[in-house]
Amino acid sequence: MSGNKDSDFKNPLFTVDSVLFTVIDKELKVLLVKRASEPYIGCWALPGGFIDIDIDHSADMTALRKLKEKTNVAPQYLEQLHTYSGLARDPRGYSVTLVYYALTSAVEASTHIETVDDAKWISIEELDILPIAFDHKHIIEHAQQRLKQKALYSMVPIYCLPELFTIGQFKSVLEAIIGKPVQRKTIIRRIDAADVLEKVDEKIKSGGRLAHLYKVKPNVDIVNFERNLSH
Repeated sequence: MSGNKDSDFKNPLFTVDSVLFTVIDKELKVLLVKRASEPYIGCWALPGGFIDIDIDHSADMTALRKLKEKTNVAPQYLEQLHTYSGLARDPRGYSVTLVYYALTSAVEASTHIETVDDAKWISIEELDILPIAFDHKHIIEHAQQRLKQKALYSMVPIYCLPELFTIGQFKSVLEAIIGKPVQRKTIIRRIDAADVLEKVDEKIKSGGRLAHLYKVKPNVDIVNFERNLSH
């Protein structure tokens, strides 16, 4: 009998991870957890883990469950990024990871699970000086580029904002994501064209004047523009 028996098949490690972004003090940050177990104990990693076939009806559910378990954060936006695989990714064996990128407003993170020592928002600029587990630094860089491109031609940055926000706050979030300044009049044109925001009957002080507050309309889809902001 040849070596194609079922008993010869080795299951790969299959995990679901999430790259969760927000903007805090005009700076793009990613939510990472400090591992409390091997491999890479003490290193920072993306929140994620194994699918539980008894409770997870989809990979989306795994991503959301693991984010909640390990960071106590529920994202406002979640989208599949890419599938990573290979023998050298994990010292425990061949691994396959389905990765999502996600967005949320600036909320506090915490953890109450034995496999994680800490959950923390970390500046993208700090990643070069921190011990990052597995190939997660490369994955974060890939997710950041995807988010930047998405922000150039869509309204997706609104999911990094609180429920009520000003045009100035939207401008700051957008600029933190794409890494360059954008004219206010360009942003206003985009907001008007997208028709996904509504003005509320409330103003707050902003830069010495009163600024209108906006919120996302219920049940709206992300609008994609024909031209992106780099044109």
